[in-house]
Amino acid sequence: MVEKLQLERKVIGMVSTNVYLAVNRQTREAFLVDPADNAGLIEDWVREKQADLKAILLTHGHFDHTGAVMQLKADLQVPIYAMQAERALLEDAQLNVSGRWGTAFTVKADRFLTDGATFSAAGFDITVFHTPGHTRGGACYYIASENVLFSGDTIFCESVGRTDLPTGNSQELMRSVRNILASLPEDTAIYPGHDEETTVSHEKRYNPYI
Repeated sequence: MVEKLQLERKVIGMVSTNVYLAVNRQTREAFLVDPADNAGLIEDWVREKQADLKAILLTHGHFDHTGAVMQLKADLQVPIYAMQAERALLEDAQLNVSGRWGTAFTVKADRFLTDGATFSAAGFDITVFHTPGHTRGGACYYIASENVLFSGDTIFCESVGRTDLPTGNSQELMRSVRNILASLPEDTAIYPGHDEETTVSHEKRYNPYI
């Protein structure tokens, strides 16, 4: 891994979601990926790492990836990034299925992205890939300089995301997974929304769903 990126992971929430804190070693600026739950714990984590949080990136809008978002936004005054195609799901408690497992809530993102867009956060140039299938507006975030992909619930180690929740589509998911694996270098590290990290080459060889 390139020295500039300090990547930390905590597993948070009722369905063991991977929450990533990406810190720029040179500046201590940072961004979060998918703050699942427990805003207080996440804020303590950011302080412990002496990080200056600049953004929150959402791979999709399901409750188990967004439970702490609005509290973090209120407390830390940081912008929320998501795909434009995910806006409806974020803003609808039935679509994001939060009410099925607890208190229903919605999420208001600040910056909506389109496929292939590149933006900067914490000193990293990040490219977003629209990867529909798990949800209509699913996204993967790629940092070419660090050879890292945050894949959310699009692709897991030797598996893929479920498609039986609102806006899911199995054919779109298979297409998204194949496209993302074909687009990136073989040694790209993949950090998924659940379970352990993997690589593009490993998934090409061992993922039974592609």
